[in-house]
Amino acid sequence: METCKILVVDDESRMRKLVKDFLTKSGFTVVEAADGVEAVDIFFEKKDIDLIILDVMMPRMDGWQVVKEIRQYSKVPIIMLTAKGEERDELNGFELGVDEYISKPFSPKILVARVEAILRRSGAKTGGDILSMGGIEIDKMAHQVKIDGQPLELSFKEFELLSYFMENRGIALSREKILNNVWNYDYFGDARTIDTHVKKLRSKLGDKGDYIKTIWGMGYKFEVEE
Repeated sequence: METCKILVVDDESRMRKLVKDFLTKSGFTVVEAADGVEAVDIFFEKKDIDLIILDVMMPRMDGWQVVKEIRQYSKVPIIMLTAKGEERDELNGFELGVDEYISKPFSPKILVARVEAILRRSGAKTGGDILSMGGIEIDKMAHQVKIDGQPLELSFKEFELLSYFMENRGIALSREKILNNVWNYDYFGDARTIDTHVKKLRSKLGDKGDYIKTIWGMGYKFEVEE
């Protein structure tokens, strides 16, 4: 299998080296950038980056602006690193299209595990079946969604969340179960991570957003009457 290429963006050389060493040991190819401007240049020059690990506070261009620039053209998975632990920063990251959010200091092994989980799901090498129900069609191999035959743009996380809902049609899913299966790690926080994504997903689905039912005090259920 071809080695996945990861862009690590941080103005601290020691942090880049730490992350690079652990990723390299796990078999990944790592490209480094010392600031946001360099990161954007590298991303569009190479055109083969599979995932970005991105610091927030950097000179010349911060992490938020990098995400905005890249999200105009690409849905490449992005993991945001930050020294801040404020909830509004995390929610801001998810609103911009960040897929994971990790506060410093963090365990490099946990970071690698999250990278592997995201790449497993984004690789689309398994499960090439097309899911179709209620006018929503998901092509997992092509990573595409159509609503009544019209293409729908979803972020990586929104795509995974919708896929998980449709694969578990009619089943009540707790927030914990959704986190463990879609995010694929134990999330030590509150439910607003999921609720934020569900809100955006419902909005993009339009009328079909009503298929995602809220189960108060527990989680969600995807129901389609056909």
